[in-house]
Amino acid sequence: MHELGTIYYVIDAVEKLMVENDLKKVGSITLEVGEVSGIIPEYLQDFWLWAREKTEYFKETELKLEKLDAVTYCQDCAKTYPTLKYGKTCPYCQSGNTFLVTGNEYNIKEIEAM
Repeated sequence: MHELGTIYYVIDAVEKLMVENDLKKVGSITLEVGEVSGIIPEYLQDFWLWAREKTEYFKETELKLEKLDAVTYCQDCAKTYPTLKYGKTCPYCQSGNTFLVTGNEYNIKEIEAM
């Protein structure tokens, strides 16, 4: 259940930006969440609704989530493919010499502030 920690991280990071830029209100925060990040989007939304009430800036702030697809790269044939569909084995050359390129991260993509 690292979703609560994620929400606190987002709140801390955005609050610092609010203070640095003398902003008073945040309309929305958009997070990109990787589909193999281990973060459950529904939990993020639930924790957000709870945590935002305990802050100075975010009582009416909407949390928007965008999924980042998991993509794996094959070092043998230099192709990428969807990780969830094929796993660690490359569907083009059947190699296991692969690594995840994207999809296990989360990022603050956008902040709508006033």
